[in-house]
Amino acid sequence: MRYSEELIEEVRSSNDIVDVIGQYVHIQKKGSNYMGLCPFHNEKSGSFSVSPSKQLYHCFGCGAGGNVITFLMKYDNLTFQEAVKQLADRAGIKLPDEDNSPQAKALRDKKQILYDINKEAAKYYYYQLRSKSGQKGMEYFRERKLSDETMQHFGLGYANISSNDLVKYLKDKGYTDAQIIEAGLASHDEKMGTHDKFWNRVMFPIQDASQKVIGFGGRVMGDGRPKYLNSPETPIFDKSRNLFGLNYAKNSRAGYMIICEGYMDVIAMHQAGFDMAVASLGTAFTTGQAMILKRYTDEVILSYDSDEAGTKAALRGIGILKEAGIKGKVLDLRPYKDPDEFIKNLGKEAFEERIRNAENTFFFEVRIMESRHDMSDPESKTEFHRELAKKLCEFEEALERENYIEAVAAKYNIAVDDLRRLVASFAAKGGLVKPAERPKSGIQKKNTPEDGARKNQRLLLTWLTDEPKLFSKVSRYVTPEDFSDELYRSVARELFMGMQNGNFSPAAILDRFTEEEEHRQVAEMFNTNLVEIETKDQRRKAFHDIIYGVKLAGYERQKSELKPDDPDFLTKTIQGKKELEKLAHAEISPDD
Repeated sequence: MRYSEELIEEVRSSNDIVDVIGQYVHIQKKGSNYMGLCPFHNEKSGSFSVSPSKQLYHCFGCGAGGNVITFLMKYDNLTFQEAVKQLADRAGIKLPDEDNSPQAKALRDKKQILYDINKEAAKYYYYQLRSKSGQKGMEYFRERKLSDETMQHFGLGYANISSNDLVKYLKDKGYTDAQIIEAGLASHDEKMGTHDKFWNRVMFPIQDASQKVIGFGGRVMGDGRPKYLNSPETPIFDKSRNLFGLNYAKNSRAGYMIICEGYMDVIAMHQAGFDMAVASLGTAFTTGQAMILKRYTDEVILSYDSDEAGTKAALRGIGILKEAGIKGKVLDLRPYKDPDEFIKNLGKEAFEERIRNAENTFFFEVRIMESRHDMSDPESKTEFHRELAKKLCEFEEALERENYIEAVAAKYNIAVDDLRRLVASFAAKGGLVKPAERPKSGIQKKNTPEDGARKNQRLLLTWLTDEPKLFSKVSRYVTPEDFSDELYRSVARELFMGMQNGNFSPAAILDRFTEEEEHRQVAEMFNTNLVEIETKDQRRKAFHDIIYGVKLAGYERQKSELKPDDPDFLTKTIQGKKELEKLAHAEISPDD
């Protein structure tokens, strides 16, 4: 559905960006803006700024930026239309009814088509499970003690043993072979043509945080391989940035989340009332998934299988949670392998008790470390104590390190002074171990003259939006054509025109641009910080230098576009140079 610019402006202006972002991110007023921790990258000190006057957000750390629509699109992986609809509903604005004609359907972007295909596939699998042909799948779920309500809640389904039933169904709905394949629901080869990717499997629809089906997991019936098959990566399905069950768990009031390994673990836990459970999607737990969890909670309990593979996964997960700044604990499921098996054998109350007694991640790591040593052998026991002391060096804060030294000494019956001295000796040898720093995003490179020119232009645009009264002074010297590249000129044209008419809006200007990278750059143009200015002389000099810098970049660009054989080349070049010399010595002040 394509909405008019007037309607989009109404929706955006009816949703204050501070109120909307404040529902997702903890932000506090700091000066004229609001600041908080960026939800789009890991950081310990807040560099995420929200401007109520500009109705824009910008992260000075990772560069993410945009308006209230852009925020929802990025935060919840929504399409533009979906974000507008969500904000319209929030503001009580009625949008035009969606046009489902073939012509309108053809205009939908690729992502929306893929969402539609996955939704149809989910409906198809759901129906098949409850038909005669899905009896085998239904028996499997019954054996796993799932209720009808739970199966319906998670939209569980079944893929028939035939290899092209779904393809036929979707083609009857008007979708092409190429679209079905791109959605990850079919494959193609010369022998079989286009055929179903999933067959003879019980099906688990994977939904994003906004309840849209983005992919599937399928467990084979019988001894086929692979046992579990997941949808491939598609434009709407990134395994490393989604979690099974998050669409429900995000609304839990538990105050923490539990991450486990498989679909059935999540479903069994939700059925037992533990609605905070999620699972990674056929892949190891990733930093991207940790950052998603951080949007909803500060504490995560790891509930991996109690076998060796599960232990390795838990140790890896602890590191990822630390990196993301999330408090972690580890659930002890012994003597059972996984949450599903535990709950079936010991029940809900026993599982609740295990949650209450979930193990501190440091002590879990130490316990695993201890299991690799023979504590009856003095040499092996001493080596364990050395490794323990090295691990205690990881705590950078002296008070926290001392607290753990005392706790570990008591737990393992070590003289606290001896352990403290051992920790100090390792710290003196190698220094306290510091967590690895996350690499900065983007390619690091030296500043170029072009970078300096663009910074001047960003500073001028930011200054204008902060102090619109300066427009009359700026426009005496600078025009949009003085900006160095097309994106900057386009933004300057929109801003100058709006200021001339007295109705400029940085948030509205952003909607003229559709690409995410353009949004980031435009938001940066309106959120570039000046070096701190303390006096009127500093303010006057900064204003003069910025205008001169913008004018110089415009002159250099326009000169480069003139051809030497142009009869006016020399005249225009000399005239431009004279204007620059005059501007260099002119008294230009923002406060005159």
